[in-house]
Amino acid sequence: MPALCRDCLARFDDAPPRGRCPTCRSPRLIAHPELFDLSVAHMDCDAFYASVEKHDRPELADRPVIIGGGRRGVVSTACYIARIRGVRSAMPMFRALALCPEAVVLKPRMDRYAEVSSQVRAMMEALTPAVEPLSLDEAFLDLSGTARLHRAPPAVLLAGLVRRMEAELGISGSIGLSHNKFLAKLASDLDKPRGFSVIGRAETLDFLAPRPVRLIWGVGEAGQEALERAGIRTFADLRRWSPEDLARRFGQMGERLHRLARGEDDRPVRPREMPKSISNETTFHEDTAERDLLEGHLWRLSEKCADRAKAKGLAGRTVTLRLKRADFRLITRRTTLSEPTQIADRIWRIARDLLDQARDPGPFRLIGVGISDLCGADAADRSGDLLDPQAARRAGAERAADAIRARFGPDAIVKGRSLR
Repeated sequence: MPALCRDCLARFDDAPPRGRCPTCRSPRLIAHPELFDLSVAHMDCDAFYASVEKHDRPELADRPVIIGGGRRGVVSTACYIARIRGVRSAMPMFRALALCPEAVVLKPRMDRYAEVSSQVRAMMEALTPAVEPLSLDEAFLDLSGTARLHRAPPAVLLAGLVRRMEAELGISGSIGLSHNKFLAKLASDLDKPRGFSVIGRAETLDFLAPRPVRLIWGVGEAGQEALERAGIRTFADLRRWSPEDLARRFGQMGERLHRLARGEDDRPVRPREMPKSISNETTFHEDTAERDLLEGHLWRLSEKCADRAKAKGLAGRTVTLRLKRADFRLITRRTTLSEPTQIADRIWRIARDLLDQARDPGPFRLIGVGISDLCGADAADRSGDLLDPQAARRAGAERAADAIRARFGPDAIVKGRSLR
């Protein structure tokens, strides 16, 4: 069986006995019948934000670290020492600190994480141009046809990638290698942290059969409940349904379920695919129902959302408002516009109307604003708002303010509503 040492990158036609590399004595061997034949991979950095912080602050190496906002916030990520204590992403901070009171809590430094992410991306793109980022800390890679260029099969290149990440950036990653994106993503979660897992063609059906269908992308809590009501809990259960019956029961999702139940996924790896949405949210230190305060936060979040859209040359046709009550119940309201926008003033006014439509007095612990159904900015804000003759004038003033801030700094000009 072909094997690879993940530390010295030695290759073997047959896996060495005793489970150690004969060259460097490392136990970190990966062996699989299709190891050197597969080329679609998913790389997921391990506890990315926390790993960056530990690299920048070596004194934290052996401490539990949580990235997130104060006691009223939620956990963005946690290092594996904290995870052993039960801390998880999206957990309320007060619960995380109850589980791990000795944790060091740090606020996110998104600029720093983006900087390290770009360095990881450059390492990936040195191996293949077919890199599809999913977020700052994970991406798909298609290394088909790269063996001749690099004189090594994809598995060796991937092991070299994570070794280089650790040596140069101080962060580790887990690799999933398979014959399509769906299975590569599943594989990368099998052995974290510092994992390298392979799902071959020959084993696909047997591998999937006992696993829960919640592993399918896009199947959230509501989807799981719908599948369970139909008696579908595992891929084996799903495989017993015909495509026609799945389509009748689950609509358009039925065809996708039928294919994924058999490990079929023909989506290509698309470099730099357009993001699906742009959003920002904030968690309050104290629950609030005060309207002026909520509108002030809405403006600041709308402005951040618009700034990110402008920086990326994007605009959105749908505006979404998110509210989380004190009891953690989530309220979502959205509206679709006649044309896409990237103007903060328009996003804010629509989000403010959605806040009225929510008809919930609060108090709230979180508020968020986002745009989706994204497209290029050249199609944005062309016709204005027929019911608001001043909209075009405000949009022009906003673009003039953008130019002033670009020249003299972000605090050169601010709106009064941002001070609420």
